[in-house]
Amino acid sequence: MKADLHLHTTASDGRLEPREIVHLAVKVGLDVIAITDHDTIDGVALALTAAKAFPSLMVIPGVEINTDVPDGEVHVLGYFIDYTDRKLATVLRRLRDSRQGRALRMITELRSLGMEIEWQRVRELAQDGSVCRPHIAQALLEAGYVASLKEAFDKYIGHNGPAYVEREKVLPVEAVGLIIGAQGLPVLAHPADIGDLNKLVSELKAAGLVGIEVYYGNYGPDVTNKLLGIAQQYGLVPTGGTDYHAFGDSSEVMIGEALAPAQSVERLLALADKHSLELIK
Repeated sequence: MKADLHLHTTASDGRLEPREIVHLAVKVGLDVIAITDHDTIDGVALALTAAKAFPSLMVIPGVEINTDVPDGEVHVLGYFIDYTDRKLATVLRRLRDSRQGRALRMITELRSLGMEIEWQRVRELAQDGSVCRPHIAQALLEAGYVASLKEAFDKYIGHNGPAYVEREKVLPVEAVGLIIGAQGLPVLAHPADIGDLNKLVSELKAAGLVGIEVYYGNYGPDVTNKLLGIAQQYGLVPTGGTDYHAFGDSSEVMIGEALAPAQSVERLLALADKHSLELIK
């Protein structure tokens, strides 16, 4: 079983439409994928519809909720969510609206630094989806102010950059609760750079966290083994995925190049089934 459980579409900051992600997943031989757009579930139904043409492919309805901690950001993935859940949709809509205001303020800050990018172009890059920082980074790249998307983050719009603007704050434990409330399974995303990781994992485990992303992107063996140890310590499912956006950047890990172990997918499926039975009872 080949499973990539961290994929983005044009519903947030990915470059491929949901149906295109589905077709690409089939092309590269994946059996299971999860659609996990930032703070939106708008791409899930479209991906599920596209996947009906490919019975061999399972599409897990998902989301990636961006949250804040004092020294940066923490992202929480939700798998097997009820993407029709009204409370989830309402909160995510509020977060997306706050992203738009944040993006406008970041553009103003960039202009004060002598970098003129147009809001209309940023909206075009978002393709009517959720406006995210990568769209601003792409606009900076197109305008010749940076040589790469990474440089845009490192120099200007990253957490400590001069044009960084904070967004509406959601705490990691709140994201876990929101996902559970939508019948989903919360998993901590790309955790290697999180400060005091053990403390956070302990808090989120108590709140209902079921997994942690261990096999991610370009994580090397040392990082993977460290995270695997944390997963085992707290009884979490070690998941995996590429965090693929189709940026076209040579440094991007391609879809299917970081996979969740088959055993982990089976554990997630069992947890999802158990959760469904408990809801029925």
